[in-house]
Amino acid sequence: MKALTFSLREEPPERLDLSPLTPQKLGGMARGDIEKIRIGMSKRALLVCDVFKLSGADFKEIVFEGGSTRFDRVGADLSEGAVRVVGNVGAQAGRLMLGGSLIVEGGAGPHAGSGMSGGRLEIRGDAGDQLGGPLAGEMAGMKGGVLIVRGKAGARAGDRMRRGLIAVLKGAGDHAGCRMIAGTLVVVGGVGELPGYLMRRGSILLDRAPQNLSPSFVESGGPDISFAAVLDRHLIAEGILKRPLLGRAPRKYGGDNAVLGLGEILFPR
Repeated sequence: MKALTFSLREEPPERLDLSPLTPQKLGGMARGDIEKIRIGMSKRALLVCDVFKLSGADFKEIVFEGGSTRFDRVGADLSEGAVRVVGNVGAQAGRLMLGGSLIVEGGAGPHAGSGMSGGRLEIRGDAGDQLGGPLAGEMAGMKGGVLIVRGKAGARAGDRMRRGLIAVLKGAGDHAGCRMIAGTLVVVGGVGELPGYLMRRGSILLDRAPQNLSPSFVESGGPDISFAAVLDRHLIAEGILKRPLLGRAPRKYGGDNAVLGLGEILFPR
Protein backbone atom coordinates (compact mmCIF):
# COMPACT_ATOMS: atom_id res chain seq x y z
CA MET A 1 0.00 0.00 0.00
CA LYS A 2 1.34 3.43 -0.99
CA ALA A 3 2.15 5.90 1.75
CA LEU A 4 -0.28 8.76 2.27
CA THR A 5 1.36 11.36 0.03
CA PHE A 6 0.94 15.14 -0.01
CA SER A 7 2.24 16.44 -3.36
CA LEU A 8 2.98 20.16 -3.33
CA ARG A 9 1.07 22.03 -6.05
CA GLU A 10 3.24 25.18 -5.94
CA GLU A 11 5.22 27.30 -3.48
CA PRO A 12 2.76 28.30 -0.73
CA PRO A 13 2.01 32.02 -0.45
CA GLU A 14 2.26 31.97 3.37
CA ARG A 15 3.76 29.98 6.22
CA LEU A 16 2.03 26.70 6.96
CA ASP A 17 1.53 24.82 10.23
CA LEU A 18 1.81 21.15 9.23
CA SER A 19 1.59 19.76 12.76
CA PRO A 20 -1.90 18.28 12.15
CA LEU A 21 -0.52 16.04 9.39
CA THR A 22 0.98 13.12 11.32
CA PRO A 23 0.00 9.42 11.36
CA GLN A 24 -1.60 9.47 14.82
CA LYS A 25 -3.66 12.58 14.06
CA LEU A 26 -4.87 11.50 10.62
CA GLY A 27 -5.49 7.81 11.33
CA GLY A 28 -9.04 6.83 10.35
CA MET A 29 -9.95 10.18 8.76
CA ALA A 30 -11.67 10.31 5.39
CA ARG A 31 -9.73 11.93 2.56
CA GLY A 32 -12.33 14.67 2.22
CA ASP A 33 -11.90 15.60 5.88
CA ILE A 34 -8.12 15.67 5.53
CA GLU A 35 -8.37 18.02 2.57
CA LYS A 36 -10.41 20.46 4.70
CA ILE A 37 -7.81 20.74 7.51
CA ARG A 38 -6.65 24.32 7.91
CA ILE A 39 -2.87 24.68 7.69
CA GLY A 40 -2.47 28.33 6.66
CA MET A 41 -1.23 30.75 9.31
CA SER A 42 -2.75 33.96 7.94
CA LYS A 43 -6.24 35.31 7.27
CA ARG A 44 -6.29 33.38 4.01
CA ALA A 45 -6.91 30.20 6.03
CA LEU A 46 -5.38 27.90 3.44
CA LEU A 47 -6.61 24.30 3.56
CA VAL A 48 -4.72 21.12 2.74
CA CYS A 49 -6.50 20.90 -0.64
CA ASP A 50 -5.29 24.42 -1.54
CA VAL A 51 -1.65 23.42 -1.17
CA PHE A 52 -1.40 19.67 -1.77
CA LYS A 53 -2.72 16.94 -4.00
CA LEU A 54 -3.38 13.76 -1.96
CA SER A 55 -2.70 10.17 -2.98
CA GLY A 56 -2.02 6.86 -1.23
CA ALA A 57 -3.77 5.33 1.74
CA ASP A 58 -1.17 4.01 4.21
CA PHE A 59 -1.62 6.31 7.21
CA LYS A 60 1.37 4.79 9.02
CA GLU A 61 3.72 6.53 6.61
CA ILE A 62 3.29 10.09 5.37
CA VAL A 63 5.32 11.60 2.54
CA PHE A 64 5.49 15.25 1.50
CA GLU A 65 6.58 15.36 -2.15
CA GLY A 66 8.14 18.77 -2.49
CA GLY A 67 9.31 20.94 0.37
CA SER A 68 9.44 24.60 1.31
CA THR A 69 11.05 26.78 3.92
CA ARG A 70 7.45 27.80 4.74
CA PHE A 71 6.64 24.29 6.01
CA ASP A 72 6.67 24.89 9.79
CA ARG A 73 6.17 22.28 12.55
CA VAL A 74 6.44 19.27 10.25
CA GLY A 75 6.18 16.13 12.39
CA ALA A 76 5.42 18.10 15.55
CA ASP A 77 4.10 15.86 18.37
CA LEU A 78 4.88 12.76 16.28
CA SER A 79 4.47 9.65 18.43
CA GLU A 80 4.29 6.77 15.94
CA GLY A 81 4.78 5.94 12.29
CA ALA A 82 7.01 7.75 9.83
CA VAL A 83 7.04 11.13 8.10
CA ARG A 84 9.34 11.96 5.19
CA VAL A 85 9.79 15.29 3.41
CA VAL A 86 11.31 15.32 -0.07
CA GLY A 87 12.72 18.83 0.19
CA ASN A 88 13.27 21.59 2.73
CA VAL A 89 11.23 22.50 5.80
CA GLY A 90 10.84 25.61 7.92
CA ALA A 91 10.94 26.16 11.67
CA GLN A 92 10.35 23.68 14.49
CA ALA A 93 10.50 20.42 12.52
CA GLY A 94 9.94 17.54 14.93
CA ARG A 95 8.94 19.87 17.75
CA LEU A 96 7.94 17.84 20.85
CA MET A 97 8.38 14.49 19.09
CA LEU A 98 7.59 11.49 21.28
CA GLY A 99 8.42 8.62 18.93
CA GLY A 100 8.38 7.48 15.33
CA SER A 101 10.66 8.66 12.55
CA LEU A 102 10.95 12.00 10.75
CA ILE A 103 13.28 12.31 7.75
CA VAL A 104 13.90 15.66 6.04
CA GLU A 105 15.75 15.12 2.78
CA GLY A 106 16.64 18.80 2.51
CA GLY A 107 17.46 21.47 5.06
CA ALA A 108 15.56 22.67 8.14
CA GLY A 109 15.00 26.02 9.80
CA PRO A 110 15.54 27.03 13.44
CA HIS A 111 14.48 24.98 16.47
CA ALA A 112 14.40 21.61 14.72
CA GLY A 113 13.83 18.91 17.34
CA SER A 114 12.93 21.48 20.00
CA GLY A 115 11.61 19.74 23.09
CA MET A 116 11.63 16.29 21.49
CA SER A 117 11.69 13.42 24.00
CA GLY A 118 11.76 10.36 21.75
CA GLY A 119 11.92 9.06 18.20
CA ARG A 120 14.48 9.72 15.48
CA LEU A 121 14.78 12.94 13.49
CA GLU A 122 17.21 12.99 10.57
CA ILE A 123 17.97 16.13 8.54
CA ARG A 124 20.02 15.34 5.45
CA GLY A 125 20.82 18.96 4.62
CA ASP A 126 21.74 21.85 6.92
CA ALA A 127 19.87 22.96 10.05
CA GLY A 128 19.29 26.44 11.41
CA ASP A 129 20.02 27.95 14.82
CA GLN A 130 18.89 26.47 18.14
CA LEU A 131 18.95 22.85 16.96
CA GLY A 132 17.13 20.91 19.67
CA GLY A 133 16.92 24.10 21.72
CA PRO A 134 14.01 25.54 23.74
CA LEU A 135 11.59 28.19 22.62
CA ALA A 136 11.59 31.52 24.48
CA GLY A 137 10.59 31.04 28.12
CA GLU A 138 11.17 27.28 28.23
CA MET A 139 13.60 25.84 30.76
CA ALA A 140 14.84 22.85 28.76
CA GLY A 141 15.45 21.89 25.16
CA MET A 142 15.67 18.36 23.81
CA LYS A 143 14.66 15.73 26.38
CA GLY A 144 15.39 12.47 24.56
CA GLY A 145 15.54 10.67 21.25
CA VAL A 146 18.09 10.88 18.43
CA LEU A 147 18.61 13.95 16.22
CA ILE A 148 21.00 13.69 13.25
CA VAL A 149 22.04 16.51 10.92
CA ARG A 150 24.03 15.29 7.91
CA GLY A 151 24.98 18.85 6.98
CA LYS A 152 25.85 21.90 9.10
CA ALA A 153 24.03 23.37 12.10
CA GLY A 154 23.73 27.00 13.08
CA ALA A 155 24.48 28.65 16.41
CA ARG A 156 23.54 27.24 19.83
CA ALA A 157 22.99 23.64 18.77
CA GLY A 158 21.90 21.61 21.80
CA ASP A 159 21.03 24.67 23.90
CA ARG A 160 19.64 23.56 27.29
CA MET A 161 19.66 19.94 26.16
CA ARG A 162 18.53 17.63 28.96
CA ARG A 163 18.74 14.13 27.48
CA GLY A 164 19.24 12.25 24.21
CA LEU A 165 21.77 12.37 21.36
CA ILE A 166 22.41 15.10 18.79
CA ALA A 167 24.92 14.43 16.00
CA VAL A 168 25.98 17.13 13.51
CA LEU A 169 28.26 15.84 10.75
CA LYS A 170 29.55 18.93 8.88
CA GLY A 171 30.21 21.46 11.59
CA ALA A 172 28.25 23.68 13.97
CA GLY A 173 28.20 27.40 14.74
CA ASP A 174 29.04 29.34 17.90
CA HIS A 175 28.08 28.19 21.41
CA ALA A 176 27.37 24.57 20.50
CA GLY A 177 26.08 22.78 23.60
CA CYS A 178 25.56 26.01 25.52
CA ARG A 179 23.68 25.71 28.83
CA MET A 180 23.50 21.92 28.47
CA ILE A 181 21.85 20.18 31.41
CA ALA A 182 22.71 16.63 30.29
CA GLY A 183 22.75 14.48 27.15
CA THR A 184 25.32 14.01 24.38
CA LEU A 185 26.22 16.34 21.51
CA VAL A 186 28.51 15.03 18.75
CA VAL A 187 29.97 17.44 16.18
CA VAL A 188 32.14 16.44 13.22
CA GLY A 189 33.66 19.17 11.09
CA GLY A 190 34.53 21.78 13.70
CA VAL A 191 32.61 24.17 15.96
CA GLY A 192 32.52 27.94 16.35
CA GLU A 193 33.24 30.07 19.40
CA LEU A 194 32.93 28.80 22.99
CA PRO A 195 31.42 25.32 22.73
CA GLY A 196 29.81 24.23 26.00
CA TYR A 197 29.30 27.82 27.19
CA LEU A 198 27.64 27.65 30.64
CA MET A 199 26.96 23.91 30.35
CA ARG A 200 26.19 22.26 33.69
CA ARG A 201 26.42 18.57 32.78
CA GLY A 202 26.50 16.44 29.65
CA SER A 203 29.09 15.47 27.05
CA ILE A 204 30.25 17.26 23.90
CA LEU A 205 32.29 15.06 21.57
CA LEU A 206 34.30 16.66 18.77
CA ASP A 207 36.43 15.28 15.96
CA ARG A 208 39.07 17.99 16.49
CA ALA A 209 40.25 20.47 19.10
CA PRO A 210 38.01 23.56 19.36
CA GLN A 211 39.59 26.83 18.23
CA ASN A 212 38.32 28.91 21.14
CA LEU A 213 37.39 27.09 24.34
CA SER A 214 36.15 29.09 27.33
CA PRO A 215 38.87 29.65 29.99
CA SER A 216 36.45 28.28 32.59
CA PHE A 217 37.04 24.80 31.17
CA VAL A 218 40.07 22.96 32.53
CA GLU A 219 41.86 19.86 31.29
CA SER A 220 40.84 17.06 33.60
CA GLY A 221 42.79 13.98 32.61
CA GLY A 222 41.81 11.13 30.36
CA PRO A 223 38.19 10.00 30.10
CA ASP A 224 36.91 6.51 30.72
CA ILE A 225 38.39 4.67 27.73
CA SER A 226 35.54 2.17 27.69
CA PHE A 227 33.04 5.03 27.35
CA ALA A 228 34.80 6.38 24.26
CA ALA A 229 34.96 2.93 22.67
CA VAL A 230 31.33 2.09 23.41
CA LEU A 231 30.14 5.44 22.04
CA ASP A 232 32.18 5.04 18.86
CA ARG A 233 30.69 1.60 18.29
CA HIS A 234 27.19 2.92 18.92
CA LEU A 235 27.58 5.80 16.44
CA ILE A 236 28.87 3.44 13.75
CA ALA A 237 26.19 0.80 14.42
CA GLU A 238 23.46 3.46 14.14
CA GLY A 239 24.80 4.55 10.75
CA ILE A 240 25.68 8.00 12.07
CA LEU A 241 29.45 7.74 11.57
CA LYS A 242 31.58 5.49 9.38
CA ARG A 243 34.72 5.54 11.54
CA PRO A 244 35.62 6.08 15.22
CA LEU A 245 35.34 9.68 16.41
CA LEU A 246 37.49 9.94 19.53
CA GLY A 247 40.25 7.41 19.10
CA ARG A 248 41.84 5.43 21.92
CA ALA A 249 43.03 8.24 24.20
CA PRO A 250 41.06 11.47 23.70
CA ARG A 251 41.63 14.68 25.65
CA LYS A 252 39.02 15.75 28.17
CA TYR A 253 38.14 19.20 29.47
CA GLY A 254 35.69 19.67 32.34
CA GLY A 255 33.32 22.59 32.80
CA ASP A 256 31.77 24.99 32.52
CA ASN A 257 33.22 25.97 35.89
CA ALA A 258 31.43 29.31 35.68
CA VAL A 259 28.34 27.28 36.65
CA LEU A 260 28.03 23.74 38.03
CA GLY A 261 31.03 22.50 36.05
CA LEU A 262 30.14 18.79 35.71
CA GLY A 263 30.10 18.71 31.91
CA GLU A 264 32.85 17.49 29.62
CA ILE A 265 34.27 18.20 26.17
CA LEU A 266 36.21 15.37 24.52
CA PHE A 267 38.25 15.39 21.32
CA PRO A 268 41.11 13.34 19.80
CA ARG A 269 44.73 14.08 20.61
